[in-house]
Amino acid sequence: MKTRNVEIEVTEDAEAAAARVADLLADAARAGGHVVLTGGSTPARAYELAAGREQDWSRVELWWGDERCVPPDDDRSNFGMAKRTLLDNIATQPAAVHRMRGELGPDAGAEEYDREMGDLARFDLLLLGLGPDGHVASLFPNQPTLDESERRVLGAEAKLEPFVDRITLTLPVLRCAHAILFLVTGADKADAAARAFAGQPSRATPAGLVRAVSGTTTAVLDRAAAAKLL
Repeated sequence: MKTRNVEIEVTEDAEAAAARVADLLADAARAGGHVVLTGGSTPARAYELAAGREQDWSRVELWWGDERCVPPDDDRSNFGMAKRTLLDNIATQPAAVHRMRGELGPDAGAEEYDREMGDLARFDLLLLGLGPDGHVASLFPNQPTLDESERRVLGAEAKLEPFVDRITLTLPVLRCAHAILFLVTGADKADAAARAFAGQPSRATPAGLVRAVSGTTTAVLDRAAAAKLL
């Protein structure tokens, strides 16, 4: 099913959605390139499954779309979650792991990540989630961060729990990815999914503003999240 420049894949349940995304992550690990991971609770199972599908991640460099401003061993850390579920369970580590240093704070952390990106022009695979309010990465509804057109990385104020400052990639960077992949599960995401993938682009739903300029945009949803799209 295709809606507003997004290829929609609907799976029976959250486990099947995680499995589908795990397959795509494992494929990306084999192909090599620059892969962006996301945080939150939804992708953890996909990372566990991806580790089982492919043990050699030496051909990729891993990046993050956003991070909470906490140390990497904090339970709220996006990097920490990926380390526990993916990196700690594979035999061969990525060529590089570019974590956002949330412990530096939003502004200094954003500046350092921009330096880390160097002259990197685009990501090969960008994995994103979707908040129940429609946010994507740490770009929240109707916030000034949505207007940024020059900087690639910004500090952001959290508008949803956990209420800690964030570091996030900006819309121009997200849109430049060769392949954008959303993973969305749960009935609490159904309204946001309908707005993001079938509604008109709006600052009220930042995820609806993220489409690949030159590439593919795919959303993998379980039936509960896709209820208002079917």
